[in-house]
Amino acid sequence: MAKPFASSADLGEKKQSMEVLAEGVYALTAEGDPNVGAIEAEDFLVCFEALATPVAAREWLARLREHTDKPIRYLVLSHYHAVRVLGASAFGADVIVTHDKTRELIAERGEQDWASEYARMPRLFKEPGSIPGLTWPTATFSDTFTIDLGGARGDLVLAYCGRGHTEGDLVAWLPKRRIMFAGDLVESQAALYTGDAFHLDWSAATLDKIASFGAETLVGGRGAVARGRQGVDAAIAQTRDFLTVMLREVGAAGSLKEAFERTHRALEPQYGSWPIFEHCLPFNVSRLWDELHGVERPRIWTAERDREVWDQLQS
Repeated sequence: MAKPFASSADLGEKKQSMEVLAEGVYALTAEGDPNVGAIEAEDFLVCFEALATPVAAREWLARLREHTDKPIRYLVLSHYHAVRVLGASAFGADVIVTHDKTRELIAERGEQDWASEYARMPRLFKEPGSIPGLTWPTATFSDTFTIDLGGARGDLVLAYCGRGHTEGDLVAWLPKRRIMFAGDLVESQAALYTGDAFHLDWSAATLDKIASFGAETLVGGRGAVARGRQGVDAAIAQTRDFLTVMLREVGAAGSLKEAFERTHRALEPQYGSWPIFEHCLPFNVSRLWDELHGVERPRIWTAERDREVWDQLQS
């Protein structure tokens, strides 16, 4: 029997959990759906990630408003994927911050990514008609971007750690609290999506850079919050292992179909029951096959290409 396309059959609501990580630091997790967060400054808020539609974002903001009524000055977007950015208009932020490369990627492939992700994960797009269009940053950076939180709250440092999940991922680091929002560069008890990734960089130098911060709490892109140094190290190690196994199995294969079968067989025992594993793997393997065969930058995913790859590998 053919498997349902991507997450098109995943229509059940996920339980959301609002977590206070420290005074004025919040995360919303949802059983493998995209995580979001917020950091209170002395007289404003910094929000991290925007969800897929303004309607979905307003539901998150209603939860946040139970804790704080400070105005949102900054909306930080970790990368360009539609489920992370298209809800941005709900925040009314003064400044929308991304990495330089994220802005370039929105211009290059934002429309195609929107159509692709909507078809792959329709449940996440609550009332898609509420999306006014592509989300464009109003501030970008290449290395670091520091936000003074005021009073005794210290700084929030946005940092580029290298190519990984995409060409332009950033992390948000609270040195005083030793809390990191890592976006999809790290997952905790959730499978990786690597269809737009740079696996060789991500599995080595980029994760090394993330580990060097010494975070004691880490919010990944999906899955549970990692707590304590041991929990953070485990989340980074899980992410690295997933990538390392992919590199080994795809690198040893003689065809794309064999690469998928080898990779599925190797990863499924440990990761197969985790969120979006079956959804992601065909796209992951297709991208890594390209990367190992000289395609430096990821090819643009379109709704049509998604179906072709799915039918070829998951049938």
